[in-house]
Amino acid sequence: MRFDTKIAVVVRADLADWQKLNVTAFLASGIAHASDEVMGEPYEDGSGNLYLALAREPVLCFAADADGLATTHRRALSRGLATAVYTDEMFATGNDADNRAAVRAVEADKLTLAGLGLYGPRNAVDRTVKGLKLHG
Repeated sequence: MRFDTKIAVVVRADLADWQKLNVTAFLASGIAHASDEVMGEPYEDGSGNLYLALAREPVLCFAADADGLATTHRRALSRGLATAVYTDEMFATGNDADNRAAVRAVEADKLTLAGLGLYGPRNAVDRTVKGLKLHG
């Protein structure tokens, strides 16, 4: 099935593996709130156990260096895409309030980006991540 929208997660390639996974998980949780249409329906197995809903469409994961993330960030903001952000400073905090304060303390073009989550029209997301390679 081809969707009119696209979900992309872009993570800085030089992070430690645990950081890449952590950033991806946080960004995916942000994307879940981008629109009422992002999430599918809850799951149920044959025994009647209920499970949480997942995103209704694939999530493409890309790797980028710091410059590539900065370019992607500028493109996402200029296109008005729903964007989740994770900065290096957030690795040192222990809660959501401190994470938000760490981001608020830095102007957009000076953020030290560890990753971005993007959601929006397929073509706009494709143009935003143009030139990046899928995470391998």
